[in-house]
Amino acid sequence: MSHTVGVRQAQKQKTRQALLDAALGLLADQSLSSLGLREVTRVVGIAPTAFYRHFRDMGELGVALVEEALGSLHAMVRAILAEQELAEERIDRTVAVVERHVRQHPLHIRFMARERHGGVRAVRQAIAGELDRFAEEVAEALTSQPESEGWRADEVQMLAELYVDRLVTTAAALLDAEEDGERGAARQVVRTARRQLRLITIGQRHWLAEGRG
Repeated sequence: MSHTVGVRQAQKQKTRQALLDAALGLLADQSLSSLGLREVTRVVGIAPTAFYRHFRDMGELGVALVEEALGSLHAMVRAILAEQELAEERIDRTVAVVERHVRQHPLHIRFMARERHGGVRAVRQAIAGELDRFAEEVAEALTSQPESEGWRADEVQMLAELYVDRLVTTAAALLDAEEDGERGAARQVVRTARRQLRLITIGQRHWLAEGRG
């Protein structure tokens, strides 16, 4: 009996993932608010009613895509920022991780960029929540750095939010450059991101010396 249950559960998970993959592919050229579940189930080859075994509605599917889009990136960036190494090395490694993530998951990045201010409220809230959690994780990593000694928690959080905002903006700009086939433009985006993050780091070093404002 347990084997049968296990097989059914595996098949259910497989179908759920197929729905996510199908929706992601269809969302390359349209917004979530314009995508119907019948389009998605048609690609997967299941009846429309079977959709509800996996998601309450398209909004819940969109939230699952948000979690899928950012999940792995969180851990990688947090691990790099927690390293006790030179700031420039951390910056270079962080930008390289974002660049690689964009190339490996372009559809997820396009979905996030479009839906961050899109028409499905649950997805907008999910993206905002994920970015807030991302900033909290970055803040936790930054707290362990010698440069953060003497900083209040709210100041470290502010710094983390600056980092996350730059990384999100960089990911969207890289995607646009990659889709346009402009290798030179993509390299310029990477260079700009490194310079911006270094500027933030310089500000971090002088924040306490110059006063909190």
